[in-house]
Amino acid sequence: MLPDSTVPASLLAVLELVRGSFTTPTFRTFAALVTGLIAQTGRCTVTGMLTGAALTRTWSHERAHVFFSRSRWNPDILGVSLSHLVVRRLLPEGAVLTVAVDDTLF
Repeated sequence: MLPDSTVPASLLAVLELVRGSFTTPTFRTFAALVTGLIAQTGRCTVTGMLTGAALTRTWSHERAHVFFSRSRWNPDILGVSLSHLVVRRLLPEGAVLTVAVDDTLF
């Protein structure tokens, strides 16, 4: 993983399942930010993620913002990958899944 970030092996195993949604550098940033999001005890902010991952003195604050604003990854593709992962892990093969979509935000 990153020399300046520690991602628990169990979390990394889950994150590896969506690695294809990212370039290698972007995946490293994503994994560190997810680790920080889970580990942080304060507000769910970029600063909170960096604090939770113990990266506030190692990474520039801008690195996290660049990840969200300009890095090469697509949140829609990540969402589809995660939904496929959840369905494959939690539903028996051939099970019917009903999905309700709320479009009030659009």
